[in-house]
Amino acid sequence: MLAAYNAMTNTALSIVDPLGFGRSALDYWRDAVERQVLFLDVMRERGNQYLEHMEQTKPNVLGFESEVIMDGRDLPRPVNYELMRILPPEGVEIDPDMRPFVVVDPRAGHGPGIGGFKPDSELGVALRAGHPCYFIGFLPFPVPGQTVEDVVDAEIAFLWEVIARHDHLTEKPMVVGNCQAGWQIMMAAALEPDCFGPILIAGAPLSYWAGEREKAPMRYTGGMTGGSWATALAGDLGAGLFDGALLVQNFEKLNPANTLWTKQYRLYANVDSEAERYLQFERWWGGHVVLGAEEIQYIVDNLFVGNRLSNARLTTQDGRRIDLRNVRSPIVVFCSKGDDITPPPQALGWISDLYGDVDDIVANEQTIVYCQHDTTGHLGIFVSGSVSRKEHAEFTANMDYIDVLPPGLYETTVTETAARGAAEAVHIDGDYLLEFTPRGIDDVNAIVQPHAEDERRFATVARVSEINLGIYQMLVQPWLKAVMTPSAARWMRRMHPIRLGYKLFSDRNPLMVPVPVLAERVRADRHQVSDDNAWRQMEFTLSDQVEASLEAYQQVRDQSTERLFQELYGQPWLQTMVGLGVDGEPVRRRPGIEPEHQRFVANRQAELHARVDQGGRHAAVMRSLIYVLGGAPSTDERNFKRLRATRQELEPDLKMADFKSLVREQFFILKFDRHKALDALPAMLEGASHQEIDADLAHIEHVLAASGPPGERAARRLETIRLRFDRARPAAPAPVTDAPEVAAVKAAAPEKREAGQQEIWQEKAEQKEVAHKEAERKQPEHSGNAARGIDKGPEAAVAEDHAGAEAGETPLSQADKAAASPANSTSTPQAAQAGSPSQVSSAAGPEVSGRGGADDGKSGATATAGGAQGDRTKRRRPAARKASRKTPPSGDA
Repeated sequence: MLAAYNAMTNTALSIVDPLGFGRSALDYWRDAVERQVLFLDVMRERGNQYLEHMEQTKPNVLGFESEVIMDGRDLPRPVNYELMRILPPEGVEIDPDMRPFVVVDPRAGHGPGIGGFKPDSELGVALRAGHPCYFIGFLPFPVPGQTVEDVVDAEIAFLWEVIARHDHLTEKPMVVGNCQAGWQIMMAAALEPDCFGPILIAGAPLSYWAGEREKAPMRYTGGMTGGSWATALAGDLGAGLFDGALLVQNFEKLNPANTLWTKQYRLYANVDSEAERYLQFERWWGGHVVLGAEEIQYIVDNLFVGNRLSNARLTTQDGRRIDLRNVRSPIVVFCSKGDDITPPPQALGWISDLYGDVDDIVANEQTIVYCQHDTTGHLGIFVSGSVSRKEHAEFTANMDYIDVLPPGLYETTVTETAARGAAEAVHIDGDYLLEFTPRGIDDVNAIVQPHAEDERRFATVARVSEINLGIYQMLVQPWLKAVMTPSAARWMRRMHPIRLGYKLFSDRNPLMVPVPVLAERVRADRHQVSDDNAWRQMEFTLSDQVEASLEAYQQVRDQSTERLFQELYGQPWLQTMVGLGVDGEPVRRRPGIEPEHQRFVANRQAELHARVDQGGRHAAVMRSLIYVLGGAPSTDERNFKRLRATRQELEPDLKMADFKSLVREQFFILKFDRHKALDALPAMLEGASHQEIDADLAHIEHVLAASGPPGERAARRLETIRLRFDRARPAAPAPVTDAPEVAAVKAAAPEKREAGQQEIWQEKAEQKEVAHKEAERKQPEHSGNAARGIDKGPEAAVAEDHAGAEAGETPLSQADKAAASPANSTSTPQAAQAGSPSQVSSAAGPEVSGRGGADDGKSGATATAGGAQGDRTKRRRPAARKASRKTPPSGDA
């Protein structure tokens, strides 16, 4: 009966509404009403979730079980932070011999837990990799009187506790700091560098004045409010507490289109599938916490407005200077071009603020790696699942490589393995490849885009802020402190518009009582319309128009704010009144170009020069590998496999810390004086046998082939290393029996011995000259030319590798030219043990030929020292080469 009724109804409607517009409108109207009911129900659940979360004593949004192992409230300077150990989920095994992994969450208005928000998060990636994981979180309210410095000291204490729990490891914990936690752990690492392993700072602002024009509106906020007096006012209205909802409100104002429309409309349009994700995120976004007024004032005065961290102008209360150049661990800076809260210039500007050039970074033994994402927003840097599976997974998997990466500045990129080609993909583990390309300060400046005029404007804001804050503290603050009470401050926090938005849609509002009943009936009989409905398409178009209008408003607002800021704080009279009117005077110090620091760099270079020929065979092999690998324009994780193979094959018992120290020292030596570093290789191999040298060369080739054949430039460098190693081969022993005339001289009186030796050596030299002339007459002229042509071959090939100082190459020394001849090339172990005549030549002098032996070496040295005899020696040199090539070395050579 019902089926027949529906059929008759459809037939009647097709007659009345042949084009279907009426039926589409009816279907859309019913779907829109049902979506409104479901939307209100989701908002109700959000309000209940907010109230439940805020009533917890220790609220967090961690997606993993944890246990507290250290409470910051028990420290000598108590804070509201705590150290938690993350318990691995079922099916995940932890390797106790792997480096600990510590995530520090940001305290910027929201509650803790975003770093372990879901399985595809920073903690989730580290747990799946087998790392023991820890989490540093915080409580909703601060301990009375706690300061930023107290929090930094607490984080240092937490890390020492983690190290004590893994005291069998030599590697220090890897520390991840998101957003506000990033600059906080950088301060801690500058004060206590020994407790940090590699540091990853994601979306963390360190240079607050930096920013690209028309793309960083948030940096103008301090200037448009007249400085930090507004922060002091908010703290006084909170009776010594600063409401984190104010910070969240500032974030939301940056993107009015998303705040006022897009986020809520996305839920309304896809309420059937979007509700769970929306509620999960709102649980963290709405978990507002409270900061101490003293803490936020310190942050605004010294960082947001003063910008004292990026150029080492920040000191602690006990006189310790916080200089980021003291950080000894590798620093990985992860930022995104789509981040409007911490744009790349603010994440990277501290590098050019502290260092004059890359040599300055190297002299400080620092490794800085930066990575730019193209599109993700601020929260996506440490929340997005795709970012966690790609960038964070690669950072975690390659932290040991980053830890031994030579000092310098690098840009890293993550590429898909499939895009590398089948031939190269076979040498890559996983779906992605992490590559590192050396960069310079100019590359950073291209991102930061510094403007001297803007720096003077922000310096003016800092001076104006100090003046306004002083006036406020003298005239207004005493009255507010006398009037405000904790109860009044608590009432003001509860009435904040953001907090009310959660409470009004909760079950505490009587008007929301029928919503869950209606929502249940709608879900039981849902009539969802398809996206191709004409009215649904009109809804999408209207939504796009609303979003575009709000984005246009945002653009006009930001441009007007920037122009007003530049005009106001660019006025010469205002800059003069605050003490910045002198032309040419720098508005802030640049530590990297100060004379004291330049002397420090020069002293570091001198120390390395003194150790150029020290280290032994293992150091020589490591130096050779670094030199050959440095022939590539970039490096990637496969090179770590090469270096790790060296450690495992040569010295498997070498600890990672010692291995890291060895790699860094050899890199330093190559960096500062490559000529001497390569020429010192034979001295470092002194005492090694032919078999040991052949084994070292074979090992170098084996390591280089661990991830595919080396490139052309690396192959040329490998040939250079072979020549240096051949110079270190031991010469064949000379005959021990003396000629009768030499024995007679030795038996003579000491005062006659020298004269007798000179006479005998001169006689033997004349005899040898006659023999050489006879050989020249018998040898065809073209044979000599051919010999000379062969002699030029290896020299030309190796000289090509050393052409141009800009390419980082080293010209051949005279000893290398002697070692480059074919007679000196040892292609087989048998030839190596037979002894190379050109090696004897390079050690004894250019006169020694392939058949002259030790006595010929003596006569050659005398002939070279004597004037006319030296001329004859020079003329005989081509013949000596021909004899060397034509006659193989005899047993007594």
